[in-house]
Amino acid sequence: MNVTGVVQPDINRAVPVISLAAGRVVEIKARLGDVVTKGQLLLRVRSNDVSGAYQTYLKAENDERLARIQLERAQTLYENGAIAKSALEQAEDAAQDAKVDLNAATEQLRTLGIDKDHPSGIVDITAPTSGVITDQQVTIASGVSGLGSPNPFTISDLSYVWIICDVYENDLDAVRVGEYADIRLNAYPNQTFKGRVDNILPVLDPNLRTAKVRLEVANPGLMRVGMFVTATFYGKQPEMRTAVPAAAILHLHDREWVYTPLRAGHFKRLEVVTGNMLPGNTQEVVSGIKPGDQVVSNALALQNTVEQ
Repeated sequence: MNVTGVVQPDINRAVPVISLAAGRVVEIKARLGDVVTKGQLLLRVRSNDVSGAYQTYLKAENDERLARIQLERAQTLYENGAIAKSALEQAEDAAQDAKVDLNAATEQLRTLGIDKDHPSGIVDITAPTSGVITDQQVTIASGVSGLGSPNPFTISDLSYVWIICDVYENDLDAVRVGEYADIRLNAYPNQTFKGRVDNILPVLDPNLRTAKVRLEVANPGLMRVGMFVTATFYGKQPEMRTAVPAAAILHLHDREWVYTPLRAGHFKRLEVVTGNMLPGNTQEVVSGIKPGDQVVSNALALQNTVEQ
């Protein structure tokens, strides 16, 4: 059974690029379709979140320094009996709280990718993984939302891809999860790949009466997202089919024919139903002739000779 399908990225291998800071894009270092590596710079964003985070850090640093000085003073006074132990404990709690606030402010700067010793209003967004950029939602001067959608980029690992096929309701009994199908790309018809049936979606298209069948295929580098393919599913019982040279098929009046010899100098034209193209420039014949029958190897040449 032959069905058509489309190459799509495996969403389990698609990683969104997230900007933790909201702002305006000032520089883009990658484009849709580029191959990127983990840690590669993708874009720069000018963000007010940086100034706010740095102000919070400076305030937390100042509060922590003041709390530490007050704690040292309280310890000295307590050792000399000038204050009660409860006052020392309050100073210790205040110093500990200030230290926690300073650590949180420092971590916020580190998350934004900002050096606290050399603050800048520009945030660098890097690739979280290696792969191909399959979606781009930003341009120069466009805005990005911190942890909001849409994401600036989506990076997909295309070493494995999905083939999404439409299978008619009446043919679903020929498709089983875990079995394999032959995959042929329209762009490379002479190459065959193996695809494993990963899932049969439980919802049918109410208009076409088809179900989506998902195959997982190892991508040798030839498969591009959006390519059309033909998937061949095989039944449990093998069937014998005829194969003839492709030139033996005559296309005439929207039908397909072959010439078979009757006797010396006489030939008969038979209508046939063809199937797939096969390796070696041959073609499958589903019906009309059977294995062992003789045909003219070049039907068009014979047809032209007869007409002349």
